[in-house]
Amino acid sequence: MTRPNAIHHLALSTGDMKGQIEFFTDVLGMRLVALYWMHGAVGAWHAFLELNESSTLAFVSIPGNEKLDAVIGQTHAGHSGGQSSPGTMQHLAFNVSSMQELLDLRDRIRSRGVTVIGPIPHGLCSSMYFAGPENLTLEVATSAGAPAPLDHEATWVDPEVQGLAGISDDELARYMQPATYEGQGGAVEQPAFDPSMPHPVMPPGVYERVLATPEAVIVARVGDENPPKR
Repeated sequence: MTRPNAIHHLALSTGDMKGQIEFFTDVLGMRLVALYWMHGAVGAWHAFLELNESSTLAFVSIPGNEKLDAVIGQTHAGHSGGQSSPGTMQHLAFNVSSMQELLDLRDRIRSRGVTVIGPIPHGLCSSMYFAGPENLTLEVATSAGAPAPLDHEATWVDPEVQGLAGISDDELARYMQPATYEGQGGAVEQPAFDPSMPHPVMPPGVYERVLATPEAVIVARVGDENPPKR
């Protein structure tokens, strides 16, 4: 089936790159695997911290980030049950493979002086909660040994919540079994600009000009396959 199979990276803005790297390498044991200029974004640089061989956590530093205000309840949820503006990250949950690994990681987090609550069983998974630098709301969870795990034999759809979302039974069936799609090897052409569809937010007219530029030209301008040299 043509669909994503994992998170390649999750990118978070930062105004304190060193502080984030220090926290995630020491408190959570992630390995820094990259720290270099962000191609095609003037003045921006980023860091990647390894989760596994195909998944990383990324932090992006752009000049002026450190001057922007963090507003709990708007830009940041503040805790795992807090609100934040649509489109922002409400919280970030990492996975471990067993309850023993969850408890071992709790020991590591607490040994660094960071308070952490849990594990708390949720049926689908068991989770523990803590905070990171710059008001990040963090979680580590495992579905191993869950009494009612997410699988093809059980569902986690509450009819009341289904109604609140305005989802019909027919729509639910389609969502739970999406249509398959066979790719055409990249032969599908770029669609015409449609203002009703989601688009990156750029100065007026810029994105339209980007779309009008041949992709080979864009790749030549901002692509770079060579790692930085020390």
